[in-house]
Amino acid sequence: MCAASSATKPLAAITGASSGIGMTFARKLAPTHDLLLIARRRDLLESLAAELTARHGCDAAILPENLTDPEALGRVAAHLAAEPRLELFINNAGFGHRGAFWQADLTTLENMHALHITAVLRLTHAVLGAMVARDRGALINVASVAAFAQRAGSASYGATKSWLTTLTEGIDLDLHKARSAVKIQALCPGFTYSGFHDRLGETRHEIAPASLWMTADAVVDASLRGLTHGTLFVVPGWRYKLLLAVLSKLPLAFKVRMETLGSRRSR
Repeated sequence: MCAASSATKPLAAITGASSGIGMTFARKLAPTHDLLLIARRRDLLESLAAELTARHGCDAAILPENLTDPEALGRVAAHLAAEPRLELFINNAGFGHRGAFWQADLTTLENMHALHITAVLRLTHAVLGAMVARDRGALINVASVAAFAQRAGSASYGATKSWLTTLTEGIDLDLHKARSAVKIQALCPGFTYSGFHDRLGETRHEIAPASLWMTADAVVDASLRGLTHGTLFVVPGWRYKLLLAVLSKLPLAFKVRMETLGSRRSR
């Protein structure tokens, strides 16, 4: 924990908060929110919490937990469900994998599905009940343009992100049917300077031109603007908006053909 709780501030909880887009969300929200920072690395969480408390005077609590572990996931879900001040929850934790599906380490793929699907399912269910009962709050699911445009070597990643966008859309329909004021968003960034591709050992200029790379600041700003306006799918960057608009109009067979050609060029 850092500093005494400020009951007048809303609470935002962020998974994968120790780096990249999650850390950027924390820094953007710290001036107006108290924070619950969730990730595996205690040292990184403690450093970020201390920084944000010193700079903004927020209360920044940490939960150093591995969300692929069922017991740890249960602890986090229980903590979130019991938090009366939770106004914003951001499902951001995730990782990528590159390589043909049949050559991938099965444990790695299982951990990806556990983090991107099981953890999101459990934590979203834990927070939404209380939010709907209070008739306020918001949830952001960090997906990817990979939910709509696949590339070779990322079969499981794209599949989990497609599931996440479908879940988000379905929950949005439930919220509208219930006439709830709770908001939900699927944030679908493209290539982002966040450390994600560095951890995969990928060289940025080899997988995409510089014009397609966005900063984590720009991605998070687009998400928070979209949340203010109640936008369900937020796709940061005009190039990605244009790409997805074009792909959505193509016959399925032609779309798959374009993805195949794009995958060959990115080798």
